[in-house]
Amino acid sequence: MSTPNLEEEFTQSTTISKKALKKEQMKQEKLRRRQESAAASASAASSEDVADPLSHLYGDLPLYAVQSTDETTSDYTKVGSLVEQLNTKEVLIRGRVHTIRPVSKKMAFIVVREKGKTVQCVVTVQPDVVSPQMVKFTTNLSRESIVDLTGIVSIPSIPIKGASQSTVEIHLRKVYCVNRAMPNLPISIDDASRSEAEIEAAAQAGEQLVRVNQDTRLNNRVIDLRTAANQGIFRIQFRVAKIFRDFLDSEDFVEIHTPKLIAGSSEGGSSVFKLDYKGQPACLAQSPQLHKQMSICGDFGRVFEIGPVFRAEDSFTHRHLCEFTGLDAEMEIKKHYSEVMDIVDRLFVKMFDYLNERCKDELETVAKQYPFEPLKYLPKTLRLKFEEGVQMLKDAGVEVDPLGDLNTEVERKLGQLVLEKYGTEFYILHRYPLAVRPFYTMPCHDDDRYSNSFDVFIRGEEIISGAQRVHVPELLTERAKACGIDVASISTYIDAFRYGAPPHGGFGVGLERVVMLFCGLNNIRKTSLFPRDPLRIRP
Repeated sequence: MSTPNLEEEFTQSTTISKKALKKEQMKQEKLRRRQESAAASASAASSEDVADPLSHLYGDLPLYAVQSTDETTSDYTKVGSLVEQLNTKEVLIRGRVHTIRPVSKKMAFIVVREKGKTVQCVVTVQPDVVSPQMVKFTTNLSRESIVDLTGIVSIPSIPIKGASQSTVEIHLRKVYCVNRAMPNLPISIDDASRSEAEIEAAAQAGEQLVRVNQDTRLNNRVIDLRTAANQGIFRIQFRVAKIFRDFLDSEDFVEIHTPKLIAGSSEGGSSVFKLDYKGQPACLAQSPQLHKQMSICGDFGRVFEIGPVFRAEDSFTHRHLCEFTGLDAEMEIKKHYSEVMDIVDRLFVKMFDYLNERCKDELETVAKQYPFEPLKYLPKTLRLKFEEGVQMLKDAGVEVDPLGDLNTEVERKLGQLVLEKYGTEFYILHRYPLAVRPFYTMPCHDDDRYSNSFDVFIRGEEIISGAQRVHVPELLTERAKACGIDVASISTYIDAFRYGAPPHGGFGVGLERVVMLFCGLNNIRKTSLFPRDPLRIRP
């Protein structure tokens, strides 16, 4: 056995010791750096935690502050009212945090939104006015949070592209969070506000933008409704209903409210929602038809209603809903059912004129996301007989049953032909075949194959159905039986005509469909606040 070389062992031991020492030194150096970094962070945090003498100018409002503890009201300025004339004035606004852009620890931009209108605000550190802690608080706000902001209005050197109020900005002095939104929202307002053109243009440039599909929008409707386009759509819808009410009021119509729980079908057919009414069979009203006619028999002369309508149709189309808002009217007729068409003519021309003149901002906002051409209509609405419409279709090579109904494709084709020939997208088609109309429709005096009825079209799609009604109980009973309706279930309706009933007629129109077609939208769900279709009953 050989004797170990002591010098070699010593050399190896010394080498290992040096490596270990160097490793230990590096470890200690890393530890020292971490400690220094932690100390620096702690120092910075300590500095920030120092009592801020301006802390009363910002922060989350406590619950009691919004529990109606103080009856005095503050003078809030609407975001949409912020204009150059307010330059140098102090204003208080409430809105949602739309976007936040930190510039540094001493400066940040925040865009606030209220009812679709936006304004840019600036928060900048200033001695005795704005602290670094206030800037930090502002930048940590989550999007869609509700805030109260106070500041001085100023005019920027160049218009602000990212805000509707492009000629002003607000230099903030106070920032209070009224209610915080969760940091991660299911959909982004920016994403939900994009037009198809923007998404396609970005794709061509190699950028992929988020497209929020319809189901995602409707599943998160509360957020989706906050987009500028939706704010415009439902403000236009409000105006349509208001014009309908105001115009008919001026024409001596009386507003009524009819029951939506009825014993029998109001329109005939099987598209009714059936239910148990305390042990009795009942259904949801398909329209206020029966009761508005009974109101005429009650000597109101002219009546109208704005209310819900229920249809249990399995219609998976762009223009059908299971529940919609009906605009209905009924009136006595003195001589001819054209008297009803006269009301429709003047009502809708007035409505279109009003919307074009008084809702320009809303229409422009809608068109920005959903581009459309303004509706073409005449001062005096075009009226065509059904036979004339059929002839126009035949001349264009479209064969249709002269005593049948027009399907959606044929209606669109006729709308195209009417536009080309008469220069209008709004017209009335009347004298429909009796076989395709409801049981209470009056037959024509000169040809009982046709009826004293009409439909009204916008952009090639039907929006209004109307007619003179049968007011003779014997004929009404006969027509109901012919349409397969259980006469016993509508006996009280028929009896109303046994006590003396004036000739009368009326019409019904879907509010959502009017707005959809006037604004050139591609789906009625866009104009229904919370749509109900065969597959959707939430939210």
